[in-house]
Amino acid sequence: MVHIFRLLIIVIIIYVFYKILRYLFDPKRKLDEAYENESYYYYDDIKNVRKNFFITYKGALFEGEKYLGTTDQAFEVVSIFVWTKDSSKLQGFTKEDFRFLQNEIRMNYPSAKINWKSPIEQLMNDE
Repeated sequence: MVHIFRLLIIVIIIYVFYKILRYLFDPKRKLDEAYENESYYYYDDIKNVRKNFFITYKGALFEGEKYLGTTDQAFEVVSIFVWTKDSSKLQGFTKEDFRFLQNEIRMNYPSAKINWKSPIEQLMNDE
């Protein structure tokens, strides 16, 4: 009976340790934390084209939708639409900030044409 109790305690300790590690390394939690701290974080499942990616930068949360197409060499993400749900968080953003975000997105999707949704599109089209 004592051995079963010890084994049960060891299993519970291992399970709790596992849950703590999963929580600490969860990318969604890191995204939420970066959003609260108004810092930069890029969250994307590069292998899954159907999943949107998220970027938090300077207190704004951006979402990007990926579209698969063909290039000269292979099937790749060829088009990306990026927007923010709360455009009031864009106060103080400059074209340089959006160029930085474009460069970060292009690191993973070099063949993609990046399209911004309004009101960011209006700012970027003034070039």
